[in-house]
Amino acid sequence: MKQPDQIEISTEELEALLERVRSVVAEEDYQKLAAVVRTLGYVTKLLENREATLDTLRRLLCRSSTEKTAELLQQAGIETTDRTGRPPKQHADRPAAGHGRNSAAAYRGAHKIAVPHASLKGGDRCPDSLCGGKVYPLREPGVLVRIKGQAPVAATVYELEKLRCNLCQKVYTAEAPEEAGEKKYDETAAAMIALLRYGSGFPWHRLKGLEASLGIPLPVATQCEIVAEIAVPLRPALEELIHQAAAGEVVHNDDTSMRVLSLGRNRVRDAEVSPERTGVFTSGIVSISGGHRIALFFTGRKHAGENLADVLERRPAGLSPPIQMCDALSRNLPKSLEVIVAHCLAHGRRTFVEVIASFPTECRFVLETLGEVYGYDEQAREQGLSAEERLDFHQKHSAPVMETLHVWLNAQFAEKNVEPNSGLGKAISYLLRHWERLTLFLRQAGAPLDNNVVERGLKKAILHRKNSLFYKTRNGARMGDLFMSLIHTCELNGANPFDYLTELLRHAQELKANPAEWLPWSYRETLQRLIASTAA
Repeated sequence: MKQPDQIEISTEELEALLERVRSVVAEEDYQKLAAVVRTLGYVTKLLENREATLDTLRRLLCRSSTEKTAELLQQAGIETTDRTGRPPKQHADRPAAGHGRNSAAAYRGAHKIAVPHASLKGGDRCPDSLCGGKVYPLREPGVLVRIKGQAPVAATVYELEKLRCNLCQKVYTAEAPEEAGEKKYDETAAAMIALLRYGSGFPWHRLKGLEASLGIPLPVATQCEIVAEIAVPLRPALEELIHQAAAGEVVHNDDTSMRVLSLGRNRVRDAEVSPERTGVFTSGIVSISGGHRIALFFTGRKHAGENLADVLERRPAGLSPPIQMCDALSRNLPKSLEVIVAHCLAHGRRTFVEVIASFPTECRFVLETLGEVYGYDEQAREQGLSAEERLDFHQKHSAPVMETLHVWLNAQFAEKNVEPNSGLGKAISYLLRHWERLTLFLRQAGAPLDNNVVERGLKKAILHRKNSLFYKTRNGARMGDLFMSLIHTCELNGANPFDYLTELLRHAQELKANPAEWLPWSYRETLQRLIASTAA
């Protein structure tokens, strides 16, 4: 292949070129082209850093599709056997793969209709003339599931008849039916737009195109106005979630980069941030409080540790310090508050995943050892053990395994089996350097093994970054944080986010008066009480 001619072009010129191209290509093609150009710019800057290696670029551009130990070992050309050299045990007690269909009980959001028998009721004679018995209702009814498609936003046009007098020329218009309501966009429409935008990552223009193709044209500006309008009555729910999260027993936090086009300096909001810091981040926090998981998102110049400190400042006096799970980056730690820090074992494991191609035998030992510990944690979860029972279980089963791993890690350096500056040496050094915090689950009841719960939550922000590329303003970022926090908290607690947002908007005054009763795990009971009091 002939080497292409090199030309000098700045980032500003590339962005200007992209804007000129945008008017002549489809939006989807533009997004792909923009991603290619920005990836090229990022790789160029990475190459300017002398510490960047081919392995770094390979992981960036050719990501592995899996981190499962068995598949990684197969990719490295290692036969998957256990430590005794025998093939791995076949899980005979594992249930066979299912047919892929869901039971009727899985359709929690379905509308249920009770259908009585056409000719029989409980106590009637059996239709079989030779039987002579009586029929009685069974506890479990027969079920049929019927699924229909529908547009995400529907519209109804009411054509009101008009009559004109032939003498006085007065026009008499029919009154709108009661079900038409007073609002053009009701609570369900607003909730669905917010859910598609911030729950599923639809960019505004893509969402507009989908609705227009289904015959419901909604301009982008209109949808933005709708979302901005409903964000105000929903704010008390977010404030209550932050209040509840501050009292959590375990808090997870991490952050990811984000782009806000017009994020100017705010003297009050950014007072604690160094003027030299130019990056923008979305911090994710998942707090486990009273058995419930609360997800919070914060976008701005603050790092995850600073945002966590802001949340924990609301922590009620007298509570013991929470367990904080994060990776080993110093920016994830709150500087001024006391926490019991645990580090993510999955991050330590990942350092070995990245070098398994070069050190397959050594990495296999570490991955299988950590896999055994994760297996014990899964057993504790399946048995429904309490925090104290789980700690005892790990001390009995996982502690000897981790001690064996610790001895092996130290021996690699002591016996000079590993070059400290190699990829494997750095992976071993990471585990040894953070060993105490990586193994907190062996000493502290309730301490988790990893930070996966908040990393999965941050995928919502990453989805927004991939599809929409940026927030336009600081206020737009705040709205995104609000809706993502409410939606993901619903998902973590098994609540229907569409139903939740709709009911909050319908009962905005009650929410404002008592937000603690309108959380994802309590709002259904509150609704039932309201219905009962109204009926009485």
